[in-house]
Amino acid sequence: MKCLLVSLLALASTIAGAEPVQVAVSANFSSPLKQLVQRYHQQYPRADIQITVGSTGKLAAQIRQGAPYDIFLAADARRPQELASEGWIQAGTVRTYAIGRLVLWSPDAGAVLDGSSLVAGMVTPVAMANARTAPYGEAAEAVLQQFPLPDSVTLVQAENVAQSYHFAHTGAAEAAFVGLSQVQDQGGRQWRIPDALYPLIRQQGGVLRGMPAAQHFYDFLFSGEAQEMIRSLGYRTDEVADDVE
Repeated sequence: MKCLLVSLLALASTIAGAEPVQVAVSANFSSPLKQLVQRYHQQYPRADIQITVGSTGKLAAQIRQGAPYDIFLAADARRPQELASEGWIQAGTVRTYAIGRLVLWSPDAGAVLDGSSLVAGMVTPVAMANARTAPYGEAAEAVLQQFPLPDSVTLVQAENVAQSYHFAHTGAAEAAFVGLSQVQDQGGRQWRIPDALYPLIRQQGGVLRGMPAAQHFYDFLFSGEAQEMIRSLGYRTDEVADDVE
């Protein structure tokens, strides 16, 4: 038993540090991913995890153009499943790693943020990610269909949810639709939008190439330790368990 344990540990160490792992990640999850990588490095110091951040739609387009990513962590379920059906992502690796939560956030603690204030035009400009390429933008669009902005409100379109946050953080917008994970520990004011007001943000990922180091890190994201971290960083994981496609 002792020899087997030593062998398994040696194998895990070899797998985790064999070669760089290229991870393409949706902008909303970039900061949590960096923290998860730090935790992974504590266990596997030789691991080399390299991160590329962008909107889900643009990253998916890059994958179709042959970008050399090993893992794709999207902010929706549609793109990973499409890529798997097209042969870009390995069959059987598409899984939900987190459930995103949408908030409207302003750095101004005195801001009034809710559906009524949006309809009344009390908040302007309002930033949101591009609904065509960013799932959080698509979710924000669903909210605005129920609480339409008057013509007096300027809607600022960001490339992704990270840029949406940047617009509010720098004052280019009074408020922004962002992920809870981006602002849960910050000041200001936030409206945690009820889940029923937008489609479930089921964030799925997948492995593109059969590299052992990539599969090893990807599996780590679904460990109890990693899932606990993901919950603490502003996501739900209650629907994550056993949804392998």
